[in-house]
Amino acid sequence: MKATLAPIAALLVGTAFLITGHGLQLTLVPLRAEAEGWTALQIGALGSAYYVGFIAGCILSPYLVLRAGHIRAFTAMVSLTAAAIIAHPLWVAFIPWLVFRLVIGASLAGLYLIIESWLNDSATNKTRGIVMSAYIMVNFSAITIGQLMVTLTPPTGFELFAAATLVVVLAAIPVALTRSAQPAPVTLVRFRPLALYRSSPVGVVGVGLIGFANGAFWSLGAYSAVGTGLTAAGAATFMSIATAAGALSQWPAGRISDRIDRRFVLIGLLLLAMLAGLALAFLPLPQTGRFVLAFLLGCFMLPTYSIAAAHAYDHATPGSYVETAAGILLVNAVGAAIGPLLASPLMGQFGPTMLFLFTAIMQAILAAFAFSRIAKRPTPEGKTDFDLAATAPVGAVIPPELLDPKDPNIAIPEDEEARKDGPEGVA
Repeated sequence: MKATLAPIAALLVGTAFLITGHGLQLTLVPLRAEAEGWTALQIGALGSAYYVGFIAGCILSPYLVLRAGHIRAFTAMVSLTAAAIIAHPLWVAFIPWLVFRLVIGASLAGLYLIIESWLNDSATNKTRGIVMSAYIMVNFSAITIGQLMVTLTPPTGFELFAAATLVVVLAAIPVALTRSAQPAPVTLVRFRPLALYRSSPVGVVGVGLIGFANGAFWSLGAYSAVGTGLTAAGAATFMSIATAAGALSQWPAGRISDRIDRRFVLIGLLLLAMLAGLALAFLPLPQTGRFVLAFLLGCFMLPTYSIAAAHAYDHATPGSYVETAAGILLVNAVGAAIGPLLASPLMGQFGPTMLFLFTAIMQAILAAFAFSRIAKRPTPEGKTDFDLAATAPVGAVIPPELLDPKDPNIAIPEDEEARKDGPEGVA
């Protein structure tokens, strides 16, 4: 394992710093906005702006990487992310924060693309599982640590934004100083939503509706927790518990779905998440009770994306894996951009706990749709084994196959070979 991870150690360290800072600002922004007295709709719009930026980054960042190379693009986008984070406390107003969230979303999409394409290029068929599992462990651990950092000091000051900026900036150092050569070119793919839907209706509708629910949760969960009487530190703990629970349940849920129709597993998770959400929405609960339900909600809600994505891969042909990966990512991001805008008016009208009624409604709709499809389409034969690396909702595109430079979907700049062989290929 040491020999496998040593060449990518610098990249994993940089990823740990990046995602820790991202996790901190992800929870900090809605808490600071709530402290400023902004409405649920405004806070929901901030969450939507992040995902709109993420969509734009998915589309545009491959061209930046092809132009400048992985290392230069990484350092540029880390710098842009850090600048946008530190700008929040310097200009506390709704419109500027929308712009900052757009910039951060676009930059994070590009950074995920760089990290994951680099890891994919470094892996072989024998080592890919170890490499991607290490990456996912780093990702989930770092985002949980970042969320818990919100408990260190009140969100109304400058300190937490400065801490998030500092941690994100540190991400550039190990990557900029790595002695590893830059990886193969990133992938440019077509996006054909109708073809993707025909291939796997439950997969596509699933990741879209899960984007509605989970995007609203990530954007408004901390705000909702504060609205129920939790402190800012309590809200950060609430989100961290849900995140950690979702990380723990990803693999068991996936392995169960290898043995039976993934749609049954998806329906079961959705119904259990719906019940946890309804309890959070309507039951008068003490702080401990809300934390217990946060754990259950994370356990059942957060793995649903992985199961829906795995179901989509079951129906994809080997030559369409990259296109499928890009498609489900974008469909999910579109849903995540819309979800907070739909949930926030409900919260503003009927109270902050209605966030969980909204997630429960989305889960019920998807469960009904998945159930209706079971009778229309049998379980696919030759189902692929669950691959957390390809389905974990932590980044950009990790297709369940090594990228082939001869693939017509991959654009290779004319000076690629020169850059890989020359001095610019080693930092």
